[in-house]
Amino acid sequence: MKKENIDQLVKVEYYKTEDCPVKNHLFSFFQMVYVISGSGFFKINNNITTYKSGSLILLTPNDHHSFEISDTTEFLFVKFSERYIREYNWNNINCIECLLYHASHLSGCILGNKPDEFLVKSIVDSLLHGMKHNDLYNEDLTLHYVNALIVIAARNISKMKPANAHINADKRILGIIDYIQGNIHDPQLLKASVISQKFGLSETYLGSYFKNQCGETIQHFISNYKMRLIEHRLMFSDMRINEIVSEFGFADESHLNKFFKKRHQISLTEFRKKRQVVNESVEIN
Repeated sequence: MKKENIDQLVKVEYYKTEDCPVKNHLFSFFQMVYVISGSGFFKINNNITTYKSGSLILLTPNDHHSFEISDTTEFLFVKFSERYIREYNWNNINCIECLLYHASHLSGCILGNKPDEFLVKSIVDSLLHGMKHNDLYNEDLTLHYVNALIVIAARNISKMKPANAHINADKRILGIIDYIQGNIHDPQLLKASVISQKFGLSETYLGSYFKNQCGETIQHFISNYKMRLIEHRLMFSDMRINEIVSEFGFADESHLNKFFKKRHQISLTEFRKKRQVVNESVEIN
């Protein structure tokens, strides 16, 4: 299996094909895939769903995915690195990469907000126009269009219910989840006392309310979410362990290792080494 990297801020590619354009590939960057026309099936991390014209699919680094094309399909692939979204100065979105990583727990089209369908189609049409007519300042325009797509993706993901949420989950639980994702780097803001006060709930009721709505405890949700981000740091970045300690507000490296070993039974360093061996094996094959 081939491992593909990206050497520019963003990269936009168009395909019209009857065969999967990304078969037997692993990617070290984010991708948004817009279906311009056509239909078929989309597989991601052992999940399968249908796709059709107007679908917007978000892929995070190292997702295993492929397309089974039923009707000749036009795709627009928009590729961008983790570093790009982390370093870009987003005005009102806290931890946008956290929201994007959450997409790996979803499958299929992420466009749940109906009015955004028109916006996305307009942006895609503009990107296609820029590819056909490469004019002055086209690169800057492309970056603006891609940034708009990223924000729309983040908005739709933030409104989605967690996998175990009840169908009739109310809007307040989505606000709590959004708050947790936006403040995942600050343990003080993730205390039950702080969250309950912010959302007008008693601390005791917060726990039972969250579990009833999401099927898991609030601490379990926070730990799982934080663990996923730490795993991605180890797999796809060159961050030092002490930098990860600082980013997620752990007291020191031993506390982070203790947290990590509860899940993986190995240290952070051992986990990173094992992933490096796997990645090197993938690249060789």
